[in-house]
Amino acid sequence: MAMGFLEVAGYGTALYAMDKACKATDIRILGIDTINPKDSSANIPLTVQVKFEGSVSDVKIATQTAHEAALRFNTEQEIITSVIDNPYEGTSQLGKITKVKING
Repeated sequence: MAMGFLEVAGYGTALYAMDKACKATDIRILGIDTINPKDSSANIPLTVQVKFEGSVSDVKIATQTAHEAALRFNTEQEIITSVIDNPYEGTSQLGKITKVKING
């Protein structure tokens, strides 16, 4: 097993990129978070992080697919991806701590 992470500017970008990733491989989305200050003091776009899991090869392919899809709406500098190969037991439970409820 592996965990993957995608961080982009914009909720629509995250949904589009993960739709492409889910259709390309067998992964499961664990959680979706937004990363912005509660007040409006910072003039930055909504930043969204998606956490997902699957086999190591599927997560690597999904991460690359999501990155390429996100480029349709974001610049290279606005996209962050990461993969954790064979995370410690229980790490996926941390991925389920999320602002968006995931059914399934």
